Amino acid sequence: MAPEAAKYPLVDAIRQSPPFDITHVPDDSWVKDKVIVITGAASGFGAGFLTRWAAAGAVVVAADINVAKGDQLVRDVQRNTGNSRLYFVHCDVTDWQSQVNLFREAVKLSPHGGIDVVVANAGIATSKGLFEDPKALDVTSPPPPDLSILNVNLTGVAYTAHLALWYLQRNPGSSAANPKCVPSETYRDRHLILMASIAGLVSLPGAALYNASKHAVVGLYRSLRSGSFVHGVRVNLICPYFIDTPLLSLTGRAILAGGRMGKVEDVVEAATRFAADPCVVGRAVSVGPKIKVKQDADGEWSLVEGEDKDAEQRAIWEIYLHDFEDSDVFQRRIVTLYNRIVEIRGWTGWAQDLVAAVAYRLRSYWT
Repeated sequence: MAPEAAKYPLVDAIRQSPPFDITHVPDDSWVKDKVIVITGAASGFGAGFLTRWAAAGAVVVAADINVAKGDQLVRDVQRNTGNSRLYFVHCDVTDWQSQVNLFREAVKLSPHGGIDVVVANAGIATSKGLFEDPKALDVTSPPPPDLSILNVNLTGVAYTAHLALWYLQRNPGSSAANPKCVPSETYRDRHLILMASIAGLVSLPGAALYNASKHAVVGLYRSLRSGSFVHGVRVNLICPYFIDTPLLSLTGRAILAGGRMGKVEDVVEAATRFAADPCVVGRAVSVGPKIKVKQDADGEWSLVEGEDKDAEQRAIWEIYLHDFEDSDVFQRRIVTLYNRIVEIRGWTGWAQDLVAAVAYRLRSYWT
């Protein structure tokens, strides 16, 4: 990038919060009474999110295509936590109307008629055949590749994000995302968490479609976080490394044999820090196996073996820290235009959003 571009940082303009404090432990009670929608909630990360946030008193709408497993999980968590405000809704994320129904049902189940947090978590890792090794394409009617990974991981996430951006800004009693807010006094939220993968940051051989889908989610995040402030929505991203979940195939486990995998609880911890702390706006983390590391005077990290009083255990690492510390002309002008829109809307825009939220709440009683 040209040196002069560094004169135009956009961090403040897009309302991005300071770098993520890895050592800060949020108060789980900050998610109490918040209405959270989770896709892909029947297992893996989704089940972990549901369990942790239910114990903290959140209202959780758990969605999954697996009815038997999802419904049973919700019943089990209700019994174990004593939280009765947990609901299961069947949802096929590749079906637009199914997702529309999910969000409408979530609003009906919400005590305050809105949604505070949406977690676009549903995803798959395998499909029929290997994309990189086409078969039988010399016949009269060659079969198309199986694009189910893209359908779930990209189209499904895009559907979820699109609906989230509509419903979050219409959340009654919520205010625009603000990195300078007081978490304990911010009762209503407008928060979208996108789940990508280490495959969205690096290339994994033999997983072309999975790589493509997760790179796309990372691109979606990087774009949304630079403009979602117009609607007062905060967008954060989690990119797990290889984590011990049902999503990790036998082949993947064999390749990783002798190495280390991350733990679901560390991914849940990262998501909880995002969900509980409304001051975290536009940040992204990668989560891997917990390792002992030490930072030198130049800011570089090194692996530590044995005892070292200055070393620390870490599984969560921030990524994309410096995207908006400098900018090109296009970015700068677009963000400036967005800010102008916010200024023009002012109190009129606030009043229109409030009326729209109340109107939607009233309509929900009649549909």
